[in-house]
Order: sequence, then structure tokens, then C-alpha cells
Amino acid sequence: QVLVVESGGGLVLAGGSLNLSCVASGGTGAGMDWYRQAPGKQRELVASITRGDYRYYSAPVKGRFTISLDSAKNTAYLQMNDLKPEDTGRYYCRTSGIDSLQYWGQGTQVTVSS
Repeated sequence: QVLVVESGGGLVLAGGSLNLSCVASGGTGAGMDWYRQAPGKQRELVASITRGDYRYYSAPVKGRFTISLDSAKNTAYLQMNDLKPEDTGRYYCRTSGIDSLQYWGQGTQVTVSS
């Protein structure tokens, strides 16, 4: 079974940077995704990466965020630069296991103040 653990969130001023990490233990399938959810809003996809190095970014973060994957360590990163208050939310990592089921982490909180 896959255990997903996110880390690296925190409180930062607008214009600052954070680097989130997602470690997935156990056998995983292809790729990892980063989602975020603000209070009272739906969870939204932020960025995706596959083991074939296909990358996707949502329009609000394109040019500011960078997703990367260390396949040997089963670890995905989300480098977030030029953070804005609109980026505030809880960030979740999602991956698939060898059983093809989806596994989510508990999330890490990102708060950007102005």
C-alpha cells in the first residue's frame, strides 16, 4: 500500500518562495499530481508530472511553479516562486499505486500574506 506524505508548507510573504516535497512509499504507478484547496472552494489541480516527463501546469501558476520528479526516490517537488495571496490553500499530492488505486497525502498548508 502507498503512503503519501507532503511537507514544506508554511507562512510566507507575497513574492516569496516555498518548495514542497511529496514522498510516496510503496509501489507507485506513473506520475504524481499536486492539488490545492482553499477554504470553501473545490480542490483544483495545480501541476502534474509523469515518469515520461510530461508536465502540466494550471494557468494561474504557469511560469511561477515548477514540478519535478525524482523517480529513484519516489519524490515529487513543487517549487513555488513569486507567491501570491491567491495561492493560499492546503496543497495535496496524489499518486497511483501498483494496484491502480489513487492515494492522497494529508496535505501541507501554504499561507501567503500581503
